[in-house]
Amino acid sequence: MRVVFVGASATNVACARLLIKRRHEVIIIERDPRRIQELSQELDCGFILGDGTYPHILEEASPASADALICTTGVDQNNILASLVGKTLKIRRVFTTLEDPEFEKVALALGLTEILVPVRTIGRYLADAVEGRDILQLATLLKGDAYLFSLAIPAAWAGPVHRLSLPEQARPVWLYRSDKLLFADPELELQEGDELVILAQDSQVADKIRRSMVSVELIPKA
Repeated sequence: MRVVFVGASATNVACARLLIKRRHEVIIIERDPRRIQELSQELDCGFILGDGTYPHILEEASPASADALICTTGVDQNNILASLVGKTLKIRRVFTTLEDPEFEKVALALGLTEILVPVRTIGRYLADAVEGRDILQLATLLKGDAYLFSLAIPAAWAGPVHRLSLPEQARPVWLYRSDKLLFADPELELQEGDELVILAQDSQVADKIRRSMVSVELIPKA
């Protein structure tokens, strides 16, 4: 797998280090030459000096052969812009990190679907840990190739759950709406911004759903 990072933030570097250890190809785009010089001493990956929000810079990373683009620059507006550029260059999967949850609706409206809001995820993780909940319990319940993942609902997916066009090997299970848990009953009306949790037969099915998410259409009413 070939992964391109925009920004050499601590989060990106930690992720890149893991991917390199797992024998994936990594490219980091960074506009600070001193940061590149520092990281080049410890990371066995490619570096591009420049601003990843510019198309000609991202094109240097050979986007046609990239499997994923991860935008974590520390500035939400730059992350959104770099993600949009990645989309126009047809990079298969684009991950957008947002520090301020207020920008999530903007990103969704612009067609960005794989959005990460670390402050919300960490907050939930810590609250569960403080209350003594087993935060690893769910992982032990997933056996074999079962794969659980979540997607932020774009406007095109709004409507009853039963009208979602998903592969046979995937089922909507539950969703979060304003941090409230709702079971994904067939008649439940999905709303833009809902966080839908889907159970898939394996990770390949999940990847197929992610790749086609922008073009997925609801089944027309009879």
